[in-house]
Amino acid sequence: MPTIAVLGTLDSKGPEHAFIADLLRAAGHTPLLIDVGSLDSPTTTPDIPRSEVLAALRGSTGILPVGSSGPGVPTVDSSPSAPADTAAILARRDRGECVTLMARAAAAFVTALHAAGRIHGIISLGGGGGTAIATTAMRALPIGFPKLMVSTLASGQVAPYVGTTDITMMPAIVDVSGLNRVSRAIFTNAAGAIAGMVTANHPSVGTALRAVRSDAPPPPPDRPLIVASMFGNTTACVTEAKRLLEAAGYEVLVFAATGNGGRAMESLIASGLVSGVLDITTTEWADELVGGVLTAGPDRLDATAKARIPAIIAPGCLDMVNFGEPTSVPSKFAGRLFYQHNPQVTLMRTTPAECTELGRILAEKINRYTAPVTVLLPLRAISVISAPGKPFHSPEADTALFSSLRQHLRPDIPVLTPDVEINDPSFAHACAETLLTHLATKKPR
Repeated sequence: MPTIAVLGTLDSKGPEHAFIADLLRAAGHTPLLIDVGSLDSPTTTPDIPRSEVLAALRGSTGILPVGSSGPGVPTVDSSPSAPADTAAILARRDRGECVTLMARAAAAFVTALHAAGRIHGIISLGGGGGTAIATTAMRALPIGFPKLMVSTLASGQVAPYVGTTDITMMPAIVDVSGLNRVSRAIFTNAAGAIAGMVTANHPSVGTALRAVRSDAPPPPPDRPLIVASMFGNTTACVTEAKRLLEAAGYEVLVFAATGNGGRAMESLIASGLVSGVLDITTTEWADELVGGVLTAGPDRLDATAKARIPAIIAPGCLDMVNFGEPTSVPSKFAGRLFYQHNPQVTLMRTTPAECTELGRILAEKINRYTAPVTVLLPLRAISVISAPGKPFHSPEADTALFSSLRQHLRPDIPVLTPDVEINDPSFAHACAETLLTHLATKKPR
C-alpha cells in the first residue's frame, strides 16, 4: 500500500501528527511519521527520528529503493549523523537557526525518500516554524506529487511557502495545539484529502478511478512543449494562438500572469523541458516597475535567454498595474487613472513615462536572447481596456512604450506591428505562425 510521509515538529505537535498517522493507517495507507523538531524531545515516538533527517545534510542516509533487500525504511550508516556545526546550532536553541537547519535537512531527506520510491505523498501540520520547515521539504518534491500543508498561515499570504509548486494549503482554523472538536474535524478532512490524492495517483490502488480512465481514450504521446502567458485581458488572443499551435502538434501550457504564474513559467522554461515561448502577456513587469501586487520579480523574461529557445514577445497588459480593493492602493498614487476590475482588483493605468521605462526594460531582456525571437506590437490596443473608447485608451502611453522598445531593441530582432487590437484573431495568428517558423528553424543567433 502507498506510504504517506507525516512530517512534523513532534516536540510541539506530536499528538496531532500521530492522530493524522492513525487516520491514514485506518484508511489502508502506511504512514511514515518523521520528526523535524529541534528544541525539545518528541512527545510522540517517530518512525524516523530527527537525527536521521539531519543526516541527509551530509548525504549519509541509507534509504533503500523499492525492490531492494532490507526493511524498506530509511536507515543511516555509521558515519556522523549531521554536519559538524549541527550540534552547535541545536545547542544554541535559537528558533530561527533551528528552523532553517531542519528545513534544509527535511528537504534533502524527503527528496531522497521520493527518489527511492519510498513515499507517495506528504502531509504536515504547523504554525509558523512548522509550516516553514514542511513547505521547504514539499517544494523540493516534483509537481504532481501529493502534498498537503495544514497551517495557521494558510488564509494569508502563502506565496513564500508555496512558491511555484502545487502544495495544497489548508487553513487550520484553530492553532495546531491539541485535539479538540474543531481540530479533529480539520485534521480528519486533511487526512482524507491526502489519502485521496495518493489513491488517485498510485498505480496499485484506485480501482474505480482506473475503471473510469479505461473508458477514456488513451492520452496522446508526449508532444513538444510551448508555454504561454495570459491574463483575462489577453485570453482571446492566447486561446486562439494555443489552438493553432496545438493543431500543429505542440502541447501548450498557459500560465496566468499573476506574479506566481510568471515565476512558475520561468521555472519550467529553466528546467529545459520547453521548446518555445509565447510570452504575449508581459504585464508582470508593470507591477515590478511601479509597485503593484502581481510582480513576478526582476528575473521575469530571463529564463528564455538562458534556455536558448525560440520566443514571441508582446507587450500584453503593460497598460495596467494591479492592486487589491480600492483601499489597498498606496496614497502616493492618488489622482491616477483607475479601473475597478472587480471588488477585489483595482487596475491603475501606466503613464507615458512608465511605459517608456517598460519598453527599455523589455528590450534589454530580449536583447539577451540568442535563439530566434520576434516582438509583435498590436498598435490599436495592448489589452481589452486600452482599446479605443475603453477606460485605459491612451495613444500617448502606447506610443511611448512602442517607441522605447524599438529604440532599445537589437537591430537584428524583427518587430512586427499589426494595426489591430491584441485580441484580434489576426494578431493571434501572427504570433502562432511566427513562433512555428522559429521552431522550424531552431538555430541560435
